[in-house]
Amino acid sequence: MARRKIQDLRVIVTGASSGIGRELARELGRQGAKLVLVARRQQRLEELAAEIAPAGGAEWVAGDISDPSIRQSAVYRAESRYGGLDALVNNAGIGALGRFEDANPERLRQVMEVNFFALVEMTRLALPLLRQGNRPILVNVASILGQRATPFSSEYSASKFAVRGFSEALRAEWTRHGIDVLVVSPGRTETEFFEQVIEQTGVPAWPALTTANPAAVARQIVRAMRRGRHEIIPHRGARALAWLNRFCPRLVDAIMARYA
Repeated sequence: MARRKIQDLRVIVTGASSGIGRELARELGRQGAKLVLVARRQQRLEELAAEIAPAGGAEWVAGDISDPSIRQSAVYRAESRYGGLDALVNNAGIGALGRFEDANPERLRQVMEVNFFALVEMTRLALPLLRQGNRPILVNVASILGQRATPFSSEYSASKFAVRGFSEALRAEWTRHGIDVLVVSPGRTETEFFEQVIEQTGVPAWPALTTANPAAVARQIVRAMRRGRHEIIPHRGARALAWLNRFCPRLVDAIMARYA
């Protein structure tokens, strides 16, 4: 039996203008959720909200999630428009590619500011509403690189490891509030990630890798939300990497070293 219904679920989705965030908003909207969409690109948000509105509800807030006023606006919009909040999906993120030795300190700070600190503070703001919500859930979109780091992604991997650690602590702490915490660790997905990296000083010559369809990833996330899952890895290759790293870490170290 499903743990929660998506129909009329009041949800904030950050990073909603592209990739997994956009497809997740569409899937939630199709199932009747009431959404507040947050991202930097206003035109895309307007178009997405218009697409979703006939099935559910859709409000939007355009701006950088690292801006405290944008986070506050999103929470206020959920409360004023829908009367509360049942789910927060922290999906917004940025990346950077290149060896650690070639990066300046600002690169790490910028990645951590968006991928971790903004996520934490968004969660802090949303907590009072979530505590009053109907079968509330926090969904943090991390990455398979938060389970196994790879060369040329030290800053990004560090931010996603931090998201997983933060989420695991909250899952235990928030049991008394009845709030579920779901961590999503996607593998390589057909998104604009590589076009949107803040800096690229190098990239490993990986062999051809399969990529997941973001709509398929979104469907898995919504299914996991319904069922109250704790963590999912919505990509077969990523699940294989996580398994291999758990049981044969030295082998994975040797493979990664070949591409460093």
